[in-house]
Amino acid sequence: MEEHAKYFDNWAASRLDERVWEAMKPLLFDRYAVATSEFGYSLGLESRGALESARSSIAATLHGNPQQLVFTSGHTEASNLAIRGVWRAHGRPPKETHLIVSAVEDFPVLHMARALEREGVSVTYVPVDQTGRVDPEAVRGSIRKDTLLVSIQSVNQEIGSLQPISEIAAICREAGVLFHTDASHSHPRIPIDVATDPIDLVTISPHRIHGPRGIGGLYVHEGTKINKILEGGFQEQDLRPGAENIASAVGFAAAVALANDDETRHLRLLRDQAIEALLKIPHSRLNGPSELRAPDNANISFRFVEGESLLLHLDLRGFAVSTGSACFSRSLEASHVILATGGDHERAHGSVRLTLGRFNTEEAVASLADAIGEVVGELRRISPLGKGGEDEDSV
Repeated sequence: MEEHAKYFDNWAASRLDERVWEAMKPLLFDRYAVATSEFGYSLGLESRGALESARSSIAATLHGNPQQLVFTSGHTEASNLAIRGVWRAHGRPPKETHLIVSAVEDFPVLHMARALEREGVSVTYVPVDQTGRVDPEAVRGSIRKDTLLVSIQSVNQEIGSLQPISEIAAICREAGVLFHTDASHSHPRIPIDVATDPIDLVTISPHRIHGPRGIGGLYVHEGTKINKILEGGFQEQDLRPGAENIASAVGFAAAVALANDDETRHLRLLRDQAIEALLKIPHSRLNGPSELRAPDNANISFRFVEGESLLLHLDLRGFAVSTGSACFSRSLEASHVILATGGDHERAHGSVRLTLGRFNTEEAVASLADAIGEVVGELRRISPLGKGGEDEDSV
């Protein structure tokens, strides 16, 4: 079995597809000049053409205007720009500004909200249900006269819950409040249509779909007031200064084009195969919804087992998995997502996240499930908490 097939942490970072690399190479070795305007030299004009072609291709997957797509250094910067940039553009004092985010947002949104809170901005953290989903009516009930922006992710980064962003966007538009969604874990596998849904800002990124790292994008709907948060030149519609990462923008477009519907259907089959096999292990529990979840995510908790120990034992067998979001793999802090869904610390620390990619196979999923079953059994046998547990019902 190929090593790539045993890698199940594609939401942290995925292997670059060779076809993406081939699309990027000319912009690194041949058309390497900075993008220049219509009066620049020919090499720069070619670079400009490649950049704008990539922008158009990606924007088309959102059904948006290419000139409204701003390239950034990644999804962290894009979400930071969305939230702080909107606040700067409106010029409101902190005490007259209210933001709404969900309690399970990824760190770029969650930590930006906390940073603004420290500066005096009022923030409401909307709760989620046991499957990690936000109730649109909870958002409606949280909107105030001073609410400036609502930011609710499209898909949760740990347990794969799909959020009802179309409904939430409509509520925000009705209330005259801006709406941002972090779609970096869903685009383009889960469609977003900015032409029909009143979504003002969308964060996207390619490194989870076998594209390059160090590139991301923020779609800014026409007419949305937003200011840049970095100082420098006038690139990217004067919203993101600095020489454009043209090769990665081209790789971004290539990765998006390769992530087609047939592949998404295949990943959904692998996901279901993994969930079905892992839930046969005693004392296992699915985190997140069984239906309304990302096609490439499975998150399972095992009682009487530490996720970190499970991860290390699987690594010795050649498998790469995560104990939560990518950020949690280097932290012993319990997952804020699982805690927000009503889980306790035991459940949070006993969770394993599998995120599937192009190079995973049915054989690899079956082998991983067998390995997890064996390792869980071994760890429980040496754990005081796990002794005798095999005779109890699964939870």
